[in-house]
Amino acid sequence: MKDNLLSNGYSLADKVFKKLEEEILNGALKAGENLTELRISARLGVSRTPVREAIHRLEQEGLVQLTPNKGAVVVGVSEKDLRDIYDIRMKLEGLASRWAAEQITEEDAKSLRDTLELQEFYTAKGDLDQLRNLDSQFHERIYEISGSRTLRQTLSSLHHSIQRYRKMSFATKGRAQKVMGEHQRIVDAIAAHNPADAEKATIDHIEMAATNMLKNLGLSSEEGTSSGEAAQ
Repeated sequence: MKDNLLSNGYSLADKVFKKLEEEILNGALKAGENLTELRISARLGVSRTPVREAIHRLEQEGLVQLTPNKGAVVVGVSEKDLRDIYDIRMKLEGLASRWAAEQITEEDAKSLRDTLELQEFYTAKGDLDQLRNLDSQFHERIYEISGSRTLRQTLSSLHHSIQRYRKMSFATKGRAQKVMGEHQRIVDAIAAHNPADAEKATIDHIEMAATNMLKNLGLSSEEGTSSGEAAQ
């Protein structure tokens, strides 16, 4: 069945790009797989022009590589990409929490605590998809509270790029319960207007998530990034 991309809000090329990006990041399109314009246009029910434009945008994002005589080949997110992303997130998210602690309001604190309550509910139910969504909401809310649009845009992009691996991390036995405790520590520090503790709690959280993810992938965290650490 052809996918329906003819909804309002984005150009057709935007929709094809978002569809293919999602499939690469969630593993539906795997590294080394060829992206054929004709096949994609038939599957998505669009002409080859928006597909061609989308593929060029994916190349600019580093998710595909255009190779002579082979066309577009999926690159995806490499091991080095993961380590780099996690190391960068650890530092930048620590900064976001520090800034959030400096200007959080009571309303902001309530929104974070409401998310924690939902996390507790869905942890008890074992609903991993909802937990992953709530995790994204939790981090996004901190980015917003930090007051930096640049930081928010950068971190949102990095968070999105590793969605497949975050889902894998949540599937680890006991990890969801630990995430709840780590998030609680972050919220307590931010709500108390304690920038240093908020930054430290966030770095610890992301480092723990990274260690878990690298272990799931059979990679040694000791071989990580320049700081020897990585993140969620």
